[in-house]
Amino acid sequence: MHIPNGMLQGGICPVTAVVSTIVIGFAAFRAFFAKNKPSAARFAAITALIFAGQMMNFPVSGGTSGHLLGGILAVALLGVPFGILSMALVVTIQCLIFSDGGFTVLGANILNMAIIGAGLGGFIYQSFAKKFSLKSSQYFVGISVVSWFSIMIAALACSIELAISGTTPFFKVIGAMLGTHAFIAIGEALITVAACFAFASELMGGSQKRSVTVPLIAAGIIAFVLSPFASGLPDGLEWVAAKFNFLHESVPTFVSPLPDYTVAAISNEPLATGLAGLIGVIITFFAAWIVANIFSRPTQLEVSA
Repeated sequence: MHIPNGMLQGGICPVTAVVSTIVIGFAAFRAFFAKNKPSAARFAAITALIFAGQMMNFPVSGGTSGHLLGGILAVALLGVPFGILSMALVVTIQCLIFSDGGFTVLGANILNMAIIGAGLGGFIYQSFAKKFSLKSSQYFVGISVVSWFSIMIAALACSIELAISGTTPFFKVIGAMLGTHAFIAIGEALITVAACFAFASELMGGSQKRSVTVPLIAAGIIAFVLSPFASGLPDGLEWVAAKFNFLHESVPTFVSPLPDYTVAAISNEPLATGLAGLIGVIITFFAAWIVANIFSRPTQLEVSA
């Protein structure tokens, strides 16, 4: 669901940039004063895992593909403000390092995937997570429904932005976007449930060491070993754009070091993709670790207490 350069025109780009900046700033404020903060290493490991998970496109009926968005997974493992920040960091790194999503529409991509997908979806998740035990079947049913819904509201937001931009009429694109992403959202729900089941001990405050090493190792394996086998079919937005003839080759505003998740010096495509993915995991981990360390510092209130 990464919108490329040129797909949105006019005032929608600066408006979404301003809105995203304000909301991310508020999330950062909430994260700084949060009582329960993930360690910097855990925040970094989960963020790296989500980055790797987004590389794994899976085929969907109709000749399209989808991949994990990860907003609800981030919120479940990190909490709402840190989940939003984690997703925003992933989307930003994808744009700047890999040309995945345009720079001019970075605000819209952060709005759709981090603020709406993880933020709005995360508050819905929190409302039911307090009511059910993490070991109960109701919890996993609930998280699957919220994960599905998070994709649908992000797809709805993207459709509205396309219509406001004048790219395509709203009532023309909305059915195709929601119809396509309804299937992608099923994959999102299944992956999120599986990941939450795998990290159940971390959700219940388990080993701090395991909460870092397991997702980080998983991220490395997904990025380096599995990502070269990801589906090459167009994702949901690309498929809809091609169907309604608004998919055009985007012009990058600057040259990314690893465009399209490849290493130019390596001719072997699977190896180039795997190595680019592994580099991305490392960059994401250390960038997230640096960011999290800012929020890990005790506040004035904590010091005085």
